[in-house]
Parts: sequence; C-alpha cells; structure tokens
Amino acid sequence: MYFVYVLKSLKDKNLYIGYTKNVSQRVKIHNEGKVLSTKYRKPLILVGYKTYKTKNEARWIEYNIKKHSDKKEKFIKELEAAGPEGLWPGGR
Repeated sequence: MYFVYVLKSLKDKNLYIGYTKNVSQRVKIHNEGKVLSTKYRKPLILVGYKTYKTKNEARWIEYNIKKHSDKKEKFIKELEAAGPEGLWPGGR
C-alpha cells in the first residue's frame, strides 16, 4: 500500500504534500531535515494521509492535488476532518 500525506509546518504554517510507502518513517525523515523542500520549515506535523493500493495511483493523486487547487482544498478538508490517523480507500 501507498499513502498520500499532508504535513504542516509549525514554523511557517505552510503545507507539504507527498506520497510514500511508510508514513511514520517519512515524517521522521522530514523532521530530521533530510528533505530539501522542508529542511528549513521544521518542525512538521502530520495533518493526515489517504491510502492507495498502488504506487501509480498514489503518484497520480499527489500530482493532481498539487496541480489543482480545488482538489487540494478538498483533499485537505477531508484529512482534517478524519484526523492524523488517515483515511483508507472508501473512507475510514
């Protein structure tokens, strides 16, 4: 399974969207400063994530969220409503 996740910077309140196979490990890597795009924005907290069956599906969703502000807004609202434990396919 793959995950599309959203992180929020506690420093500047900006959001970061990515995909991974291991959410907890990826959040840790972000907070260790090992990801260039979030290196100077830590600490970061997990807003939430959604689960997808394939890597291609997760990458496609991430791409669409980043390119379409309406999809991004909807995705983030769903995650905030669900909490940091995330959403599985078809809801909780």
